[in-house]
Amino acid sequence: MRITEKVIAASVFAMLAGCSLFSSKETKNLPAPLVELKGGVTPKTVWKYSLGKAGTAVFTPALVGDSLYVADAGGALVRLNAATGKEQWHVKTGSDLTAGVGSDGDVTVVGGVKGVILAFDANGKQLWKAQASSEVLSSPVVGGGVVVVRSVDNQITAYEAKTGVKRWSVARTTPALTLRNAPGMVINGPNVYVAQPGGKLLALALAGGLTRFEVVVGEPRGATELERVTDIAGTPVILEKDVCAVSYQGRVACYDAITGAPHWSKPASSDVGVAVDQRFVFVSDDKGEVAAYSRENGSNAWKNDKLAYRRLSTPVSYGRAVAVGDYQGYIHLLSREDGALLGRAATDGSPIQSDPVIAGTNLIFQTQSGTVTALAVE
Repeated sequence: MRITEKVIAASVFAMLAGCSLFSSKETKNLPAPLVELKGGVTPKTVWKYSLGKAGTAVFTPALVGDSLYVADAGGALVRLNAATGKEQWHVKTGSDLTAGVGSDGDVTVVGGVKGVILAFDANGKQLWKAQASSEVLSSPVVGGGVVVVRSVDNQITAYEAKTGVKRWSVARTTPALTLRNAPGMVINGPNVYVAQPGGKLLALALAGGLTRFEVVVGEPRGATELERVTDIAGTPVILEKDVCAVSYQGRVACYDAITGAPHWSKPASSDVGVAVDQRFVFVSDDKGEVAAYSRENGSNAWKNDKLAYRRLSTPVSYGRAVAVGDYQGYIHLLSREDGALLGRAATDGSPIQSDPVIAGTNLIFQTQSGTVTALAVE
């Protein structure tokens, strides 16, 4: 299970890493074999672009208008035309990278080794460099004239987008044991929404970092520290007045995006994020099952277990389908209405861990080996 590759603790990592618990979980549940698909849909490849590898980091492309910004661990930052895959510019940042990409089209930001933050203008020229308090794994976010960065010590810091001058900083405590993943952030209107370890979802004012609300998506439970890991996974998703998120060993839930008032919550466990559309909230859980919940009240619409233990990515709603990547680089299309498998496409054979992106009619995934693939369904 991927969770065994992601758990870290400040004081007990070395002890846990050698524990037989991890190896037993790895071999206990074998990934489901791919089933033969008859009929259905056949995704076609619109374009491909090759970057360097992601290494141990996860790089999610950033879409702004018709531009797609992608990066790799070796320090490349590239702007592509999202419709055609044509390279618009390609720069070497001068640092190995651990996080990215965040962009509003005018300012594009990535995280470098040892907490370095690098910002570039619309033409790929470096604007400024700053230093975070610790390593940065989460993609920075850009909006409202600021860049917001979260470091692994759970320090959330906002910088002036054009100059890099620090505007504000908020520190939150971190549990003894957390997932080594990239809990996401999203800017919407005057707020930034930050996924937190310990199962919390935090909304801060962009203007000064004041707390708008803080809600508990997953309540830590269990006798051991490992059983009590309940970090929010992936990036919170905002659609209209809803903000939805999922936690590991916790719940999937939706809240009022302004007040934090709960709409509904259901038991769930995922180490990737959610997808939301007009009708459903979709979750890929840590067992490889894909489930759809009613966005209105959280009732379970369907569940598909045919991709069990294939280490699925965050799903995305795509037309009449739900798309999700797996550990072998396959992209699976499921029926949005009932979860039935509709189609499949191969990429480069390496895991897909980053969030998928929809650009017009293109469905875009980036693999850990650095292949950016745009698919479409006729």
